[in-house]
Amino acid sequence: MSNTLPAIKVFAGTNSHYLGESICKELGIEMGKMNIQRFADGEFEVCFEESIRGAEVYLVQSTFPNSDNLMELLLMIDAAKRASAATIVAVLPYFGWARQDRKDKPRVSIAAKLVADLLSVAGIDRLITMDLHADQIQGFFDVPVDHLYASSIFVPYIKSLKLEDMVIASPDVGGAKRANSYAKYFDVPLVLCHKQRAKANVVENMTVIGEVEGKNVIIVDDIVDTAGTITKSADLLMSRGAKSVRALCSHPVMSDPATQRVDDSTLTEIIFTNSIPYSGSAKATVLPVAELFADTIRRIHNNQSISSQYLMK
Repeated sequence: MSNTLPAIKVFAGTNSHYLGESICKELGIEMGKMNIQRFADGEFEVCFEESIRGAEVYLVQSTFPNSDNLMELLLMIDAAKRASAATIVAVLPYFGWARQDRKDKPRVSIAAKLVADLLSVAGIDRLITMDLHADQIQGFFDVPVDHLYASSIFVPYIKSLKLEDMVIASPDVGGAKRANSYAKYFDVPLVLCHKQRAKANVVENMTVIGEVEGKNVIIVDDIVDTAGTITKSADLLMSRGAKSVRALCSHPVMSDPATQRVDDSTLTEIIFTNSIPYSGSAKATVLPVAELFADTIRRIHNNQSISSQYLMK
């Protein structure tokens, strides 16, 4: 099958341009020409500089902070709709605002649902994303959602490490299902770190459930923000006799002082995807997602199964 798919046009937002270029390289096509003009007051205007009438348009943009990334994507969708694109597919390697997915106390917003509504009203026909913070966010959309898993990228890397006495750990009870998928795949034990938060982004205390002495531990999580949880988990696991601790995290939000915390921690290595651009820590290994997304775009274009990509089901 040819890699050249002329019916597809891929465009990327300002802060995901690197991803758009890599995806296009994997597809064997040129990235579409688009101009984003910025005004003195901070507003901006999106203009496609080539015809997209009747085209299958893929708009690549991770919606990590600040909110300009989301606004830019919404304007790209609107411009594509008004330029008569046949189908508009939003490609969000990182779906921002996903941690606000429910009412966990009275009188709070549900930002994930609002973002889903904004994307839908703007005019998307489909969404491609990876490792949503909560799987049920897919249900916030009335259009098809192709939910990819970074395990397709992480599993071959873990195998390449050839670790003996491996244990998979979850940094909190909420991530136990995700970590358990890795534990089942590798047929190794699962360990839980139970945390209590004093407030958002502040972990008060933590305990370990399971045996880690003499083990090579891999902590599995989806988002690293301030790195408080992941570094406290690593330090606690090492204090319980672990041989080494690595972390496997899909999305490196890495808000200050995350990089300093990682560098100062007992983590041997922290492994990310490049869903968000990051190069701050010497301990970080960043794995590319372009091949996974390009393959998904190709499969959608050819009406082929997406789930056959999944290593862990």
